[in-house]
Amino acid sequence: MGKRKIIIFDTTLRDGEQSPGASLTVDEKLIIAKQLARLRVDVIEAGFPIASEGDFEAVRLIAKNIKGPIICGLARASNADIDRCWEAVKYAEKPRIHTFIATSKIHREKKLKKSKEEVIEIAVNAVKKAKQYCDDVEFSPEDAARTSLDYMCDVVREVIKAGATTVNIPDTVGYSEPSEFGNRIKYLFEKVPEAKNIVISIHCHNDLGNAVANSLSAIQNGATQVEGCINGIGERAGNASLEEVVMNLVTRKDFFDVETGIDTREIYKTSRLVSNLTGIDVQRNKAIVGINAFAHEAGIHQHGVLSSKKTYEIMKPEDVGWLGENIVIGKHSGKHAITALLEDEGFKLDKNQISQITDKVKELADKQKVVEKDDVIAIAIDVTHQLSEKEQRIKLDEFAVTTGSSMMPTASVKLIIDGETKIGAGVGVGPIDAVSSAIWNVVGPSLRLEEYYLKSITGGTNALADVSIKLSDKDNNIFFARSVNEDIIKASAIGIIKGINKAINYKKKIHPQKSE
Repeated sequence: MGKRKIIIFDTTLRDGEQSPGASLTVDEKLIIAKQLARLRVDVIEAGFPIASEGDFEAVRLIAKNIKGPIICGLARASNADIDRCWEAVKYAEKPRIHTFIATSKIHREKKLKKSKEEVIEIAVNAVKKAKQYCDDVEFSPEDAARTSLDYMCDVVREVIKAGATTVNIPDTVGYSEPSEFGNRIKYLFEKVPEAKNIVISIHCHNDLGNAVANSLSAIQNGATQVEGCINGIGERAGNASLEEVVMNLVTRKDFFDVETGIDTREIYKTSRLVSNLTGIDVQRNKAIVGINAFAHEAGIHQHGVLSSKKTYEIMKPEDVGWLGENIVIGKHSGKHAITALLEDEGFKLDKNQISQITDKVKELADKQKVVEKDDVIAIAIDVTHQLSEKEQRIKLDEFAVTTGSSMMPTASVKLIIDGETKIGAGVGVGPIDAVSSAIWNVVGPSLRLEEYYLKSITGGTNALADVSIKLSDKDNNIFFARSVNEDIIKASAIGIIKGINKAINYKKKIHPQKSE
């Protein structure tokens, strides 16, 4: 008899994108989904289709283009959510609908205002509705970890009868302790023996830092699917870190005696890709993928590693695809070198994108001689964030800034809006604020700048400026944009205009009959 297979369910593109500060474009989600397929995850939860038009489009695009993993969409236990979810995932070769409703006392009484019986009825009807569309249906009793054991079992028993093929037990608020959560799974199998005939999954949050430990405890007690995110991103303190769960199972196979289908050599590049596209840095001492994970500074450790790596390394760096940090690109580097570098970071780009990146790298190399790997990655991210010609309703043509010791900075901008030239001026507390003010004086007050974040890519006076912009409209829709340029002011102006264009394009998708 073979080892028990643990199904790896990745929710980076759904729960992970709910991390504060993280937002991905449709194209970026597809880039990550392609890398998740190379990582060989079993299930990709691609999004929450009814949440927004962008989420719907992302799930549908991934369903159409990704082969191998099951493509899953999330839906609340309502007909409208389930209908919308199916419209997005139906293109997948292996579609799944994941529906849920809260079951804990506090959620039933404070949020849902429903009785136990009503919640079970809603859950059962949702599973039956989803089952009309596809055989593969997952159900989650939200906040299961704070649901009474016997009521949780009642819910699970009824949704299995209704046709659920996977039942997920989430620790939605990261409340459980490892032995407690493991015992919950054990109790479920004892009280609901039919659960052995389906997949029992777990989905753990990290509010108390227990997400990975809780997931592993559940696996020890019979769970056969684990849900989590690359780099442990997600709501609040995040989700279980998939790479940590997987490498526990692989490194300690003597202890767990299970197997996964993951290609661990793709872990590091997947981590880097998610970090680069979401803008959420990986902490240096993060297990498995932090840059210190395989570093040894203490003399006694260095001596041991030089004698035998096994003295202080329980995993080989190459087993997770660790590549080192010393790649340098110059103005003589060609497309092949840049393609290889970006592929090592998880990017799979088309020829046109590679050409754009190569041209920008050479242009930068002429100015600062040496282009480091992080510069190339930043340029690649900027290119993948680019809007199509049709989507660029507003373009920056020219800008100028005047500063002086006795005056506030002033700026003028020339914008091309739907082919028509518009000129504006503004004053600000600094040159970036002045340019921003000039842009807003042209386009009007329909959008609001919520956040502005600037970082230097590699340090030094000639470093690339990486600008992230967060805008909101009057309906509280959020739009993110990012721009990279050697000129901080130009990067800021381009970033703001990208965000404005995203908002205009979103409005046209939602209200195509309305003219601007």
